[in-house]
Amino acid sequence: MIPERLDLTLRDGTPVVVRPLTPADRAMVAEDYRRLSPEARYQRFWVREGKVIGDAMLDRLLTGAPPEHAVWTVFDPARKDFPGMGAASFRRSETDPVEAEFSVTVLDADQGRGVATLLLAVLWLVAYRHGIERFSGYTVPENRKALRWMRDSGAEGEWDGYNAVFRWYLADLDALPETPAGADLAGRLAELSAVML
Repeated sequence: MIPERLDLTLRDGTPVVVRPLTPADRAMVAEDYRRLSPEARYQRFWVREGKVIGDAMLDRLLTGAPPEHAVWTVFDPARKDFPGMGAASFRRSETDPVEAEFSVTVLDADQGRGVATLLLAVLWLVAYRHGIERFSGYTVPENRKALRWMRDSGAEGEWDGYNAVFRWYLADLDALPETPAGADLAGRLAELSAVML
């Protein structure tokens, strides 16, 4: 059974809580969105204007229910002002039930700390348990940091004429590359498999 909460640590030793988002997190998600830089907001949501997330997008993000859709968050319970660090989701394809679209957002100040890799590992195991074999991820070509992270964490990439499209094959752990990101992901998957599979 997939736990409702995971108490883990980031690479730098920071204790964090990882759990599914729920409708009760509406205010936290809205504040996370407001705190994103315009560039980060564009790279994740493909919009540059506005610091306020719309109700329709909030509804879409907060209605996760595996096996079709799951959304998890990482937060630092020791932060006094605002604990949110990032969130990730997958949504199963309506035309190919063994594939799901994966997306992740990490607040600017928390990037480079392993939050995205931790979320990828958690959702990887949740999806795999529900029969999903592939994650696809999309990013704009100018988001070089995301392109490098996807490639270095084992995703295969291609260009669809508009965006970079990456796919992770969830059953093929031997394909994870010998890069720092690949090793980080492999370590997280090994650590979490015992409690999530």
